[in-house]
Amino acid sequence: MKRLILSISSLLALCSLTAQTTREETLSDLGRTGGVYYAYPEEVPALTPAPKGYKPVYVSHYGRHGSRYLISDNDYNSVRRLLADARDKNALTPLGLDVLARIDSLMLETAGRGGDLSPLGVRQHKSIAARMAKTYPQIFKSRNASLSARSTLVPRCILSMAAFCESLKEQNPSLSIDRESSNRYMPYLCYHFPEHGKYTIDGKWKEQYRKFKTAHTNPDRLIASLFSDSAYVDININPSDLMWGLYWIASDAQNTETSPSFYDIFTPDELFDLWQSFNYVFYVNDGAFGGNGSLMTDNAHPLIENIVESADKALASGKPTADLRFGHDGNLIPLAAALHLKDCDLVTSSPADFYKYFSDWKIAPMAGNIQIIFFRNEKNPKDILVKFLLNERETAIPLATASFPYYPWEDVRTRVRDKILQFKAN
Repeated sequence: MKRLILSISSLLALCSLTAQTTREETLSDLGRTGGVYYAYPEEVPALTPAPKGYKPVYVSHYGRHGSRYLISDNDYNSVRRLLADARDKNALTPLGLDVLARIDSLMLETAGRGGDLSPLGVRQHKSIAARMAKTYPQIFKSRNASLSARSTLVPRCILSMAAFCESLKEQNPSLSIDRESSNRYMPYLCYHFPEHGKYTIDGKWKEQYRKFKTAHTNPDRLIASLFSDSAYVDININPSDLMWGLYWIASDAQNTETSPSFYDIFTPDELFDLWQSFNYVFYVNDGAFGGNGSLMTDNAHPLIENIVESADKALASGKPTADLRFGHDGNLIPLAAALHLKDCDLVTSSPADFYKYFSDWKIAPMAGNIQIIFFRNEKNPKDILVKFLLNERETAIPLATASFPYYPWEDVRTRVRDKILQFKAN
């Protein structure tokens, strides 16, 4: 008993600590400065074996679509037009000419594909699914497995679901997977309160953000490196807008097959400052930022309710089961915070510290996902343990357990249901 108490106490202490993000951590991989454009990190750590006597019986999953191109073709075209015009007026430096050539090369792939899933996005979901099938053969090799997949209506999510399911069937061709993309599932796959839209557009956060973004956008050095004619710049170029346009292209290039790098045109400080401004928006609009009064994390409650109801149904069926859901970063981030996954629900009101308490690239890279894995005690079918994975990495929740990263499902369920009831009452 003393050992058990120590185990629980140690875990509670672990959960109370905050692993704040540092500048050095973000800049150790410049792809991270792309925030939610960060391509999914394929190297995942080994998982902790289940306690003796427990076997996996159910997988509950929510995944963001995989790598995509910039949301609109104009995100490429608008930057290219500016640089091409400057080239025609002999106003570009050699570096400016080189950057234009890189964009031309990239656009051979991206033209007409704004917002589309890229081939890398397909590979990401196939790899995640293959690892899932390999890790839990008791579910995905079973002949009587009950598998469902649901996607939002956006094509990149539908194609992510298709890639995931295709990979599972490659592992076991006998699998039958019920797949749908329908308005019927949008109330939990991609829910946002009407107040959410009002807040994101007209919220009181906007003015403070405008000042933060202005202070962290310093384009003079970059513009001077690209343009040889300052008079041309004065007449034709909005330096801040062009810097941001190049940042988007640089951030998303990692999600393409062409994969040219644009990071050499920025300094580390510039990239970090631009990312801070980008990360700011996701924290305020989707995360646990205290100033939004939990409005954003409340958006996840319909999804959490579906997770609990689906788990109840799966566990009662006695069949190996998986529920696979495919959506967006704006759903994954609130879900991670509402579930209180470790370091996903941290609160601060200081914009200068936002990145320390919330890092979008840690929670919602391209193909980011949350997996809840259920294990049944073979000797006592009512004894169920669960563990939580964020991007295939084991993570903690603020509940006591004697066998981290495994938690008693009844304790988790009670805590989650209480929150759902409280949410509905309010």
